[in-house]
Amino acid sequence: MKDPARAFLRHTLATIAYRAAKVERFAPAGFGNFQLGKAARTPVEIVAHMADLFDWALTMAKGNAKWVQSKPKSWRAETARFHASLLEFDRYLASDAPLGASAEELFQGPISDALTHIGQIAILRRQDDSPVRSEVYARADIEPGRVGAEQKKNPYEFDSPPASETAEAPATRHSPAS
Repeated sequence: MKDPARAFLRHTLATIAYRAAKVERFAPAGFGNFQLGKAARTPVEIVAHMADLFDWALTMAKGNAKWVQSKPKSWRAETARFHASLLEFDRYLASDAPLGASAEELFQGPISDALTHIGQIAILRRQDDSPVRSEVYARADIEPGRVGAEQKKNPYEFDSPPASETAEAPATRHSPAS
């Protein structure tokens, strides 16, 4: 790809797809409607919002920014719609069509907002007693253009120790030589 900013945005979308698929995968039945508090969004509302974000990003990229808030459907329908909206936006970024918004605007608006929401879903999974396994995300197999729900499994997954173990563990520092 000739434009490094667009290439970076595409890599970011693939990263979002990877991280979103991880928090979506193996979500227990009924998780989409898990309610942490009466004013908090449910997971399905968050995923629907993320799909709306990338529909908006596409309109921004095309130079005609328009926000449309959808009414959430089922968990499965919204996760499919989210990945479809990522795919449409990714295809536009992969094309030679001009950008109607700067890469910086696209990143600081819809893209960074989606990263926040993926973290929210991960927290809701933990609160719903269905935590997502930790991993070394820097080693994940991220490939621009791979924005669907099907993602390669990272061999660097691990189970996080319970908070009580990490809180009681003595702090140790190791020198680079150790």
